[in-house]
Amino acid sequence: MEQPTPPPEAGLLSGISSLLRNGFALVFNRLELAGLEFGELRDNFFKLLLLGALGVGTSLVALAYWSVLVVYLSWDSLGWKILLIMAGVFTLFSYAIFRHAQSLLADGKLTMPATMTELRNDRDALL
Repeated sequence: MEQPTPPPEAGLLSGISSLLRNGFALVFNRLELAGLEFGELRDNFFKLLLLGALGVGTSLVALAYWSVLVVYLSWDSLGWKILLIMAGVFTLFSYAIFRHAQSLLADGKLTMPATMTELRNDRDALL
């Protein structure tokens, strides 16, 4: 006996519904991954922002006090040259802080690498 073949419409409809179901599941998974990474990104950004603000505030206060102390103690022996020396030292410190901040950002703390990789893979698979 021959097995009855399902009507072609039933196979097509079930295939389309399966395709749509899988497509929605894929989109939902990607959105969930993006949400998780975005939460981590937001937390790291606010930590960096808070640490930066605290660091700037305390550094400015300390810098002011130390500068006044060094200029006061050195004025008799160096005169106006102490101001030039202090300006050079502060310029070097500022440059070192800037480079350190650049290295923190270069570590990728404010990116979403897993989400971007998965989205690229999805795009390549669809194209």
